[in-house]
Amino acid sequence: MDNLITQPSLPTAGLAPAVPTVPSPEPTRRSGDQAWLSLAFADDRGTTRLLDRAHYGPLRVQKALYPEHPSICHAIIVHPPGGVVGGDQLSIKAGVGERAHAFLTTPGAAKWYQANGKISQQQVTLQVADAATLEWLPQESIFFDQAHVALEHKVELQGDARYIGGEILCFGRTASGETFDSGRVSQQTSIRRDGKLLYFEQGMLNGGSDAMHSRLGLAACTVCATLIVVGKPFPGSLLQQLRELASQLTGDRASVGATQMKSVLVLRHLGHSSELARRWMMQTWQLIRPQLLGHEALVPRIWNT
Repeated sequence: MDNLITQPSLPTAGLAPAVPTVPSPEPTRRSGDQAWLSLAFADDRGTTRLLDRAHYGPLRVQKALYPEHPSICHAIIVHPPGGVVGGDQLSIKAGVGERAHAFLTTPGAAKWYQANGKISQQQVTLQVADAATLEWLPQESIFFDQAHVALEHKVELQGDARYIGGEILCFGRTASGETFDSGRVSQQTSIRRDGKLLYFEQGMLNGGSDAMHSRLGLAACTVCATLIVVGKPFPGSLLQQLRELASQLTGDRASVGATQMKSVLVLRHLGHSSELARRWMMQTWQLIRPQLLGHEALVPRIWNT
């Protein structure tokens, strides 16, 4: 994206609370649908439970699922309208208490429709307490031509909390012959541990701009995927495995990179196929998860429907 900024390890004032708290925002009167979802997970003698959930507008969460182990709670976030139009504003907040482990995903692709002169917004705030784990792996986001979208993603970690977060961004609907020729997508991602900034990235992409074709931007690709892992430095042998896996899987159909910055590992995929990007992310996650969390990566059933 244009104006890409990455700033590791910058200090900030103040500390996050010892236990994540997720206040429910008050609904506001603006054009478009307003929706928020608030979730709180906690450890109950070795079982992670979804103890609190609240929502306003068209955002829901399905019941807690345990396909792996009682210590890992899976939750599926649902946006019933199936797409976001100009003026819609979505807010998702999740807190994971000490020693708890939550896995959040979505049932299908998020579709961002034509703006109609209004900006669509999504704010995600994730708070993870000491010794807790959060995995945020929604399915892909598809930006229709003329969409105007602002995305903000904040992660607040405490102590030795661990985090795995992924995203797949698709510009236009190439299967339908539609390209992202106009519109705008802006994005900001920040990750802090005990109030200290570990990772910050922001960018803005205008549909049809030079940045979509420049090698410093999308390089004429239509799909961009990112996986961020925070917890501990990984050995060079694992990074080599990740690069070899990417080469075997994508060949010359995509560009893939892996960069480690102390306890933050960033992996990127740039190509033309959302299906290939999904396979890359899934297999990369399956290789990293046992190393970071000590658990095999069980692919959620919803990803295969």
